[in-house]
Amino acid sequence: MVTSGRRRLRVNLRYLGALLRRFRTTMTLALVLFGLVPVVYHVRHIMPDGHPVSMAKALRHVYFLLYGQPSLDVDDSFLMLLDMIIPPVGIVLLADGLVRFAYLFFAKHRQDKEWFEVIAETFKGHVVVCGAGRVGYRVVAQLRALGKDVVVVEKRAEATFVAVLRDEDVPLLIDDIRSPQCLPRTNVKKAAAIVCATDDDLANLNIALDARRMNPDIRVVIRLFDDDLVAKVRDTFKAEALSSSSLAAPAMALAALDPRIIHSFRIGTHLMVVSVFTARDGLPGMKVSEVRDRFGGLTLSMRRQGDSREWLHPTGNTLIATGDALTIQAEYKDYGLLRAFTKESEAPVWAPHTEGMS
Repeated sequence: MVTSGRRRLRVNLRYLGALLRRFRTTMTLALVLFGLVPVVYHVRHIMPDGHPVSMAKALRHVYFLLYGQPSLDVDDSFLMLLDMIIPPVGIVLLADGLVRFAYLFFAKHRQDKEWFEVIAETFKGHVVVCGAGRVGYRVVAQLRALGKDVVVVEKRAEATFVAVLRDEDVPLLIDDIRSPQCLPRTNVKKAAAIVCATDDDLANLNIALDARRMNPDIRVVIRLFDDDLVAKVRDTFKAEALSSSSLAAPAMALAALDPRIIHSFRIGTHLMVVSVFTARDGLPGMKVSEVRDRFGGLTLSMRRQGDSREWLHPTGNTLIATGDALTIQAEYKDYGLLRAFTKESEAPVWAPHTEGMS
């Protein structure tokens, strides 16, 4: 709770600093108007009793001049000139400066374009995520869990996760990402990476090209639906192009063959799988390193029977006991050999009463 409060305070101070930089001309003018001009009146204006006007009255006079209501009857030509200059300057100062400053500082929940732009200015090395759909939201959640600053751009205010992201205080801009002003508002020049996760391949490519033009060093990750484009984009633009179908296909195919496989992915031409083994036959008495050397199985985690704790990356000399649950990563063909060794070579029969089915 304390850490969260400190983080919020740090964010607010950073936001205030960005506002002060953006309105530095307004703040300088306000300082001159309310700090130096009253001193001029105090030095030059003499009251009927022969004494200089007090600083308090001089400040009050300057304040009411902003509304065209002077409180001092001056006869000094220089002060008369100030009396004429201050009202129009005050109108500009109040209307265009202080009012906007106060609005942006106290109305952050509105998350309009100017507010978003000020927030983005406070970030450096952040990640820009384009698209607030299911993929975009999960990318944001993962990045925030890793402690990264994230800004999100979404074209449609009614998109699925817009309200959720706003409730989580994620800076979110509703705008057409292909408009010339959109990417600059995200402070893309200082961003570390951009994730193009909209549901439009052409839009994702346009975003990637614009981001690389504005920031040649930015890391670009593109979601593409057209598998033919993936390799071309990766080679031509030096960007990380990912196809939703190619990512999902191995997982879906292997899940259909063996529901014990909890994850799968490719490393080059190698199909890797992750599965959980319960040590019954063969595994008890072996060391973790023997599983790796004999079957190419990397033990990612281990949990002892009756113990809720889970050990990540157990050392190679850890002895496997009966009932231990091991999460093992291996190439698919090696996974089959390991299952055969544990006398579980056949996939279990799928149970139609699995939780979540009606």
